[in-house]
Amino acid sequence: MITPQTIEQIKSRIDIIDVVGEYVKLKKRGSNYIGNCPFHNEKTPSFTVSPVKELYKCFGCGKSGNTITFLMEHDKLSYVEALRWLANRYNVEVEETETTPEQKQFVQTADSLYIINSFAQKFFEDKLFNTEEGQNIALSYLHERGFRQDVLKKFQVGYNPNNRDELAKALLQNQFNKEFLPRTGLVAVRNETELVDNYRGRIIFPIHNNSGKIIGFGARVIGKADRAPKYINTPENEVYVKSKILYGSYFARLAIDKADECLLVEGYTDVVSLHQAGIENVVASGGTSLTTDQLRLVKKYTNNLTIIYDGDAAGIKAALRGLDMALDESLNVRLVLIPDKEDPDSYVNKIGATAFREFVAGNKKDFIIFQLEVMLKEAANDVQKKSDVTNSIAQTLSKISKAEDFTKLQDYIRQCAGLLRIDEGGLTNLVNKYKRDKIAKDEKKQPSFEDINQFHEGEQPEDVLDDHALLISQDEAFERNILRVLLEHGLKPWDETQSMAQYIFSELEQFHFDNNQLENIYNEYRRQYEQGLEPTAKSFLYNEDENIKNLVVAVTMLPFELSPNWDEVLEGMNIVNRDVSHTDVSMSVNYYKLRKIKKMLEENQRDMEHAPMDELMKLIAVHKDLKEIERLLTKELGTVIIR
Repeated sequence: MITPQTIEQIKSRIDIIDVVGEYVKLKKRGSNYIGNCPFHNEKTPSFTVSPVKELYKCFGCGKSGNTITFLMEHDKLSYVEALRWLANRYNVEVEETETTPEQKQFVQTADSLYIINSFAQKFFEDKLFNTEEGQNIALSYLHERGFRQDVLKKFQVGYNPNNRDELAKALLQNQFNKEFLPRTGLVAVRNETELVDNYRGRIIFPIHNNSGKIIGFGARVIGKADRAPKYINTPENEVYVKSKILYGSYFARLAIDKADECLLVEGYTDVVSLHQAGIENVVASGGTSLTTDQLRLVKKYTNNLTIIYDGDAAGIKAALRGLDMALDESLNVRLVLIPDKEDPDSYVNKIGATAFREFVAGNKKDFIIFQLEVMLKEAANDVQKKSDVTNSIAQTLSKISKAEDFTKLQDYIRQCAGLLRIDEGGLTNLVNKYKRDKIAKDEKKQPSFEDINQFHEGEQPEDVLDDHALLISQDEAFERNILRVLLEHGLKPWDETQSMAQYIFSELEQFHFDNNQLENIYNEYRRQYEQGLEPTAKSFLYNEDENIKNLVVAVTMLPFELSPNWDEVLEGMNIVNRDVSHTDVSMSVNYYKLRKIKKMLEENQRDMEHAPMDELMKLIAVHKDLKEIERLLTKELGTVIIR
């Protein structure tokens, strides 16, 4: 594991504007920076980055965190990978402590696989371009297919010779650990101990992760495959998980971002051919069914996905898989079918880059409408099958649930009702039924703290909170505000004898938080303070507990700040000192206490209704004391009404 000292050194050098600015175009506004959120599609910027607090918060989708969590969320990195990325960027030498045997084994294996794959890629590339066998068999075939040498080198394409164990011998001669070799898929074990090459006589396409490291290979036969499979791919291991990979994403990511569209094809050669034609915003699924992780990888760069598949039955079936997942990820999906007996690779070579671009632009089919047309064709005149089609398309449409997609949903309902030849209102009712079924299912679950947190930020939760949850959220607002002023002002002096933190602790000694998470942070702050430390919002932002980090962001990042003209306003009011921390702390503490007193009064009132006479007199006395405290607090705050 990375040592705490190294982690602290990395944190001390982090510049959140520098890092986030690589992914988001930021514009300064007041003391913060704003831009369009990279985690959801928006036209009006709601993504705010605070260099002072070293955190980000989107007031549209609710995503928030620090520089490390940004890299983890945006680039899908692990915590350790994000730290290593930052260490490399800021030239911090990484020191590591002892890890568990399992963790140590995993890291060692992963590092070994990366090194072996890198060696193998160079071996394959050398065999393709610098050997007689590679040039005569593989390179000549690739040239016949129209691939240029510069593009082949860009994608680091290579060739594995026909010899039984040429790569295996090279790996062993370079003293690579024999135990790790079979995990790469490059070699196979025969007769228990003998190692032989697994990709003999095949063209090799290295597969890169988002940082450019080679994590696996696709090995293609030369010419047509008879008995052998056309492709052999790396087996899943510590670094290669096929459901999370899109071939070519490392080379396409900038082009996808620039074009605001991702083209998805099936094969490796499709990607290389389109890149050669100057169409670089393209990736491949590698012939596997689309997965949620792959769709989220696309969504990192764009919300617009155009699937380009063969026009035969198999291509159509493959294209339709994953539609509901794409809708769940709020992707705008279009479909382009290449004419039968062609694929993107052969078609772009046949008609040229310009004509191919025009073909794609002119033949994009709406995914949902296309799916409906295919299902209706299969149903023919079967009444039951048509009924199933109607239910299926209504269920698909019900997944379009975001408020900003309302117009799109209505247009889909209109078009689908026309194709189904049913009443538009009836289809609307059916779609709404599926929506209600989902809500009813979700409402059986207790609302999470994140739901209440979203409600607090002025955001309508996806699922309607019940009255009990709303009541809790109202109480929680005062508790959150106490935590906010403690984190922001706690270390400042209250007077000559105590700090603001000490003032808050003494004033709230007799009270407790209803929300356990908030109370835990409050108590942890107090513990650190009383140990002589100087806790701040920043120190909590890098806590290992994800809930604590999210909560601290929520209570310290607000969707507004002082107007840039606020200085002029203050001068006009003859106010020179802008430090309002005393007022902020005092009012926050008093409002908190007033809310708690009112709750105690309500509880006391309920107890009085059913109390016997001897208990009633005690409760009346308590009620009188509470009312007096309420009066004093109200007087100090001015006329306030808390519901």
